[in-house]
Amino acid sequence: MATAFLSTANSFLSSTLSPSTSSCSSSSLTPVLVYLKNQNVKKGRTLCKAFNESSAPSPALTKRSFSVGFITSLVLAGNGCSNANAAILEADDDEELLEKVKRDRKKRLERQGVISSSGQEKGYLQDLVYKLSKIGQAIDNNDLSAASTVLGGSTDIDWVKNANLAFSKLSSSPEEKTQVEAFNSSLASLISSVTKNDVASSKVAFVESASAFEKWATLTGLVGQLKGL
Repeated sequence: MATAFLSTANSFLSSTLSPSTSSCSSSSLTPVLVYLKNQNVKKGRTLCKAFNESSAPSPALTKRSFSVGFITSLVLAGNGCSNANAAILEADDDEELLEKVKRDRKKRLERQGVISSSGQEKGYLQDLVYKLSKIGQAIDNNDLSAASTVLGGSTDIDWVKNANLAFSKLSSSPEEKTQVEAFNSSLASLISSVTKNDVASSKVAFVESASAFEKWATLTGLVGQLKGL
C-alpha cells in the first residue's frame, strides 16, 4: 500500500510540474548543491585540522618529557659522581692503611732496637719472673710465711725497684703504662694480704699481679724473651 502511495505521488508531481518549472527547479537546486559541497569540504578541512592539532604533541607534554629526560641525566650523572667519590675514598683509606702499617713497622723496629740494647733491664725483668714464680708456689701451698720472705713486706725492695726501672724504660704506649700501674697496685695488695695471713686474698692478688705483668710483656714484645713467662 505504501509503494502504491509513493508511485501515485511521483506521478502527480510529474504531471503537475511544467518543463519550465522543472528547469527552474534544476537551476535553483544547483547553488544549493554547490553550497552543500563547499560545506562538506570545509568540514573535511576542519576535521583534518582538528586531527593534526590533536596528533601534534602538546607544549606541556613536550616540556614534561624534557624535564624527565633532564632529571634522568642528572641522576645518572650523580651516580657517576658517587662512584668516583667512592673510588677516591677507597684510595684514601688504602693510603691511610698503608701509612699506619709503615708507622707500626717503624715503632716495632725501634722497640726491638731498645730491647736489644737493654740487657740490664731484661735481667731485672727475668729476676721478677723468678720472684713471682717462688711467691706463687708458696701461696699455692698455703705457705704465706715463705711468700712473705720473698716479698720482703714492702714494695720498697730492690727487685721491685729494679723491675719498675725496666718498666719505665721499655714502656711507651698508654696500654703498657696502664698494665704497669695495675701490676704495682696488685703487688701492693698481695703484700698486704700476705702480711695479714689472708690466703684467699693473697691468691687473688697474686693472679692479678701475674696477669698484669704477662699482659705488659706481651704488649712490649718481651713475652718470648723471658724464661718461665
